[in-house]
Amino acid sequence: MCELLGMSANVPTDICFSFTGLMQRGGRTGPHRDGWGIAFYEGRGYRAFHDPHPSAESEIARLVQRYAIKSRIVVSHIRRANRGRVCLENTHPFGRELWGRHWVFAHNGQLRGVKRLPLHFYRPIGSTDSEHAFCWLLDRIRARFPQPPRRPAALWRYIHTLAGELNPRGVCNFLLSDADYLYAHCSTQLSWLTRRAPFGKACLMDADMMVDFQAETTPDDVVTVVATRPLTDNEPWTVMNAGTLAIFDAGEPVAMLDR
Repeated sequence: MCELLGMSANVPTDICFSFTGLMQRGGRTGPHRDGWGIAFYEGRGYRAFHDPHPSAESEIARLVQRYAIKSRIVVSHIRRANRGRVCLENTHPFGRELWGRHWVFAHNGQLRGVKRLPLHFYRPIGSTDSEHAFCWLLDRIRARFPQPPRRPAALWRYIHTLAGELNPRGVCNFLLSDADYLYAHCSTQLSWLTRRAPFGKACLMDADMMVDFQAETTPDDVVTVVATRPLTDNEPWTVMNAGTLAIFDAGEPVAMLDR
């Protein structure tokens, strides 16, 4: 299976610490050697980096760790291939446009028969079931809401409904963003952690690295990190229940939709 990493913050924040921990699982402390990717939102735009090589050995990953890109929303993924060959077009996160916004999607799991779901507007570039599922999700959202709904909660509920339609096909853990919110859907395994004042120290599980966030933040900062498995061993991670869609805005969990 693959692993996911997401971040939502109320101020532009770098994800170097958490990203460093996740990258070790891509071939050093974990078996996810089949590529990695990360997307950083900057307003309505985003920067994306993809590499089909193991993240623990990737020069591009080292660049991202050194280059502290600050963002309010980040979506990242390390891959262990089970559907689709190891190549650049099959690395997550995938991106598409809807309503003049960049949407990005990263998925962990296998979805049986998902490629039989009809597509109308969006088409996959690669051969993964994950990208087909993303195209199907956006197709359905586009058909239901030709324009952005006035009430965001209507979109949240519909994304939760669509995730519920995918769940019976297998494992459907995913991160999704529309540049405004970070959506985290748990099918089997996903955890999250919110850091706010008073900040403390955090120690990575997968690397000999510790950060004192008290020295790196202001009292008003709020940052939520979402990961397949906790990345630190001294912080209170919340394990999500299966079937839950969590929505994060500016670092805060604003909704938890259960099945």
